[in-house]
Amino acid sequence: MLDRIGDYVTCAVAGARYEAYVPKPLPPDPPLDTASLYSLIDQANAAIGRLDGTTRVLPNTSLFLYIYIRKEAVLSSQIEGTQSSLSDLLLFETNEAPGVPLDDVIEVSNYVAAMEHGLQRIEDGFPLSLRLLREIHKILMTRGRGGNKEPGEFRRSQNWIGGTRPGNAKFVPPPPERLMEVLDPFEKFLHDEETKLPLLVKAALLHVQFETIHPFLDGNGRLGRLLITFLLCTEGMLEKPLLYLSLFFKANQNAYYDHLQLVRETGDWEEWIAFFLTGVIKTADQAIETANGIMQLFDADRQKIEQMSKSSSTALRIHYAFQLRPIGTARQIHEEHNISMPAINNALKKLESRGIIKEITGKRRYRIYAYAAYMRLLNQGIEPLSS
Repeated sequence: MLDRIGDYVTCAVAGARYEAYVPKPLPPDPPLDTASLYSLIDQANAAIGRLDGTTRVLPNTSLFLYIYIRKEAVLSSQIEGTQSSLSDLLLFETNEAPGVPLDDVIEVSNYVAAMEHGLQRIEDGFPLSLRLLREIHKILMTRGRGGNKEPGEFRRSQNWIGGTRPGNAKFVPPPPERLMEVLDPFEKFLHDEETKLPLLVKAALLHVQFETIHPFLDGNGRLGRLLITFLLCTEGMLEKPLLYLSLFFKANQNAYYDHLQLVRETGDWEEWIAFFLTGVIKTADQAIETANGIMQLFDADRQKIEQMSKSSSTALRIHYAFQLRPIGTARQIHEEHNISMPAINNALKKLESRGIIKEITGKRRYRIYAYAAYMRLLNQGIEPLSS
């Protein structure tokens, strides 16, 4: 495994010397021991197959995708230190004030926009490439705190992970003058069809390599996690982008970072891949469970509403509006669904009396409502990390 370890190069900034790491190109050499991973690979492929099958029978896949993308955006941003919650993001998108600093929510909102841009480009046939990654990074970082971090441009200065300077950092990626030397083979492997590796193994390798190269001044963690889903969609393993590993990485955050570093220090790709495949299995199964729970909830609440003697048709329309946006206001529903304000207010009262919708401000005016049970399902595992 020692042959898989990259090279350390001595660099200097303002007279201070440090060691930067330049990884070996993919695939690993000596080749991976895939035989030891066959069982996990089979389980992970089966889990993704079940997830893909579940999404095909959902009554409204776009509805589930809309909210699941936002959940992923919150989770991936939390790993990078934001305290924004799903509720904060949904309030922000409804032009209401979130409960955390605005910059935190803007970062999450940027992530949603970057993800949707990348997915649309891939759907339109644009190849997953360094150019596309730069496009996505530009959207990810343009607004908020990332605006001064060269959005969409590969870094021209040294970055590092942990510590206060490269000399005491936990990890120092390649120096900027060596970036293209490692990014060119990275892109070649991205499109490599000759190396016959299972797609999930390829995704695991590319994620670590991207994080090790750390080609941008900021946003590498979020973009590296997006890369996984983009690759699976590009290669047709997923029909809809509903596999996001941030929940698993967040729940196992120390192990996640330790595995990334272990590859760099020992060349043990197999242990990382086993961890990654375990995450795929657990994440896919959790997504299936969440999707089924949501559909059961919607059906049960729809039956409650249909039993209402009056105004059930309007209440059903309001119920559907809250499926699209689990947090909202009467004014927003009026503007987006062309329902009169008196009818909306009357239906909201009835839905609230049946425990379906909950008013969350306690105010007499400018009230905000939440589909509480729906939010509880979505919020599983999504609580902000303690600072």
